[in-house]
Amino acid sequence: MWISATVAYIHYLSFMVAFGALVTEALTLKKDPNLEESWRLVIADAVYGLSATAVLVTGILRVMYFGKGTDYYLSHHIFFAKVGLFIVVGLLSLYPTFSFLMWIKALRDRQAPVLEEGKVSVLRWLIRGELVGLALIPFTAALLARGL
Repeated sequence: MWISATVAYIHYLSFMVAFGALVTEALTLKKDPNLEESWRLVIADAVYGLSATAVLVTGILRVMYFGKGTDYYLSHHIFFAKVGLFIVVGLLSLYPTFSFLMWIKALRDRQAPVLEEGKVSVLRWLIRGELVGLALIPFTAALLARGL
């Protein structure tokens, strides 16, 4: 019982941390970020990636061992919608993540990135898309928990 509760807690907490990190990215991203803002974006994205990984791992543990059972989840279309949303959000995050990782060498040399408005716009839309997708995941979880 304690292990199940702990896995659920880590699952929920990791989801909240991922959402918070993504909000930090959304609020920090701008055309000409300074060094501090650039590092904040890189770190927020790393936190986002780690917490999303924790959501995935604890989600798998919940489905297989600590939830309602694999048969329950695999028999509901909402479960597949939830997993699909998670995958879409993960795919949307790839471009921002690779973009921020490309900055690290320059940031270590104390040079902030100079971004074109077009790239900032693309990054903003991707991050907003991730936020919308993440916001929908708890709704699918609520539907699933009620057997809908």
